[in-house]
Amino acid sequence: MASSEAKPRNPITRVIAASLIGTTIEWYDFYLYGTAAALIFNRLYFPTFDPLAGTLAAFGTYAVGFVARPIGGVIIGHEVARALGVRALFTERESGVMRLRRGFTLTPGERCLVVEDVITTGGSTREVVQCVEALGGTVVGVGSLIDRSGGTAAFSVKRVALATVGAATYEPDACPLCKTGSVAVKPGSRT
Repeated sequence: MASSEAKPRNPITRVIAASLIGTTIEWYDFYLYGTAAALIFNRLYFPTFDPLAGTLAAFGTYAVGFVARPIGGVIIGHEVARALGVRALFTERESGVMRLRRGFTLTPGERCLVVEDVITTGGSTREVVQCVEALGGTVVGVGSLIDRSGGTAAFSVKRVALATVGAATYEPDACPLCKTGSVAVKPGSRT
């Protein structure tokens, strides 16, 4: 008789599968909305506008949705704070420097967990850590859903990621893709 116990699945496989499915659905949604914005939404939602202005307004709403994608860390941070029963804060770049804005404040000595959706090099996360420390807060750890650094992003506190993904990196003169004429794309939030 065969065992009825199910084999436990590899968590990294589940994370990769969920990420792939989510990204596919998201991009399919953007494709559908872009098509509908061009063909339908100008007349449906902006009937009093000139056809060109209506189409531009429809694509404007599409652009807002696309540009708003980088707020993933805010949502993840909020949900982690909610689960821990603490308040959530977020930083933003102001003149190239991470700062607390929008009325957020930090009490000196306040313990903080820095949470990101994705860490690529760790640069933005280190900026948040510096911001917290400059305001007198104490960073107790760094967490992320995905660590694209392959585990090499270094922090002065404990770091935890649900999934760590390694990627091969090359100097430009040794890069096999560069040799074929492929254009490099800089990852991270500062592109």
